[in-house]
Amino acid sequence: MAENRHQALGLSDENVLEMFETMLRARRIDERMWLLNRAGKIPFVISCQGQEAAQVGAAFALDREKDYVLPYYRDMGVVLAFGMTTTELMLSGFAKAEDPNSGGRQMPGHFGQKKNRIVTGSSPVTTQVPHAVGVALAGRLEGNDLCTFVTFGEGSSNQGDFHEGANYAAVHKLPVIFMCENNKYAISVPYEKQVACEKISDRAIGYGMPGITVDGNDPLEVYAAVKEAADRGRRGDGPTLVEAISYRLTPHSSDDDDRAYRERDEVDAAKAKDPIISFAAYLKEAGVLTEEKEKEINDKIAKEVNEATEYAENAPYADAESAMKHVYAE
Repeated sequence: MAENRHQALGLSDENVLEMFETMLRARRIDERMWLLNRAGKIPFVISCQGQEAAQVGAAFALDREKDYVLPYYRDMGVVLAFGMTTTELMLSGFAKAEDPNSGGRQMPGHFGQKKNRIVTGSSPVTTQVPHAVGVALAGRLEGNDLCTFVTFGEGSSNQGDFHEGANYAAVHKLPVIFMCENNKYAISVPYEKQVACEKISDRAIGYGMPGITVDGNDPLEVYAAVKEAADRGRRGDGPTLVEAISYRLTPHSSDDDDRAYRERDEVDAAKAKDPIISFAAYLKEAGVLTEEKEKEINDKIAKEVNEATEYAENAPYADAESAMKHVYAE
């Protein structure tokens, strides 16, 4: 039996099974969305595939009753962990009236749900970073013991919004966890053509905050880093930059052909390190996951995805008369 790394981190067997289930749910929803897109039923997919371990590991390290998350467009694992449902995500994919993110007004991946403290994102990348800093400042002014958790790709870390947000949070010692999900490609541009420093986390020192790079394919390593960052934030010691290294297993989006800029061998090598397969292997070695339990989880999620697809496909679109709602003052 493998050493129980999760128990050393204070995670129970139930916690890690829930982590695995959340990762798998994100993957299965995403896979279904690609099929629906190719069938001409939903217009657009922007994938979480390959990044589920980083997303779910981080989300489980937060206080899901009071912390705020400001996710970027791939973060299906984060929003599922924070309480968004399979059906809600499917309603977004089909752009239906009941879509909690925007009532069918926004592209998929623009997550937002007030009751679960998921702060809505915007189409220009990285705008969520200064928002996360603002929410953390507001929390401090109101005396709330909350952290904000904001994610972005490594391409986004080159935008001015990241630098301004990081600087402000560090100067004011705000409880912000900046997590860069480094999936090696900003659309078609590889890491070495975007950034001159070896690691994104190297940028932290310029702002006077700790920076750490972790294996984004290992949810437990990400959990440990984000947990430490959250503890630090709550103590009043300020923000942390966490870089989770993973790989985007799909094209940038359903409108992209990644064969133009990535060798198939590179993608196949990344697929061989699929975080869902490696985490399942760890859980089996640790005696937490059996073949029967794995089948039970898979069957449960398959049923859930089928039901969510059917519900969302048949749900009504928003009335045309409501097009201006939430745009202009009523």
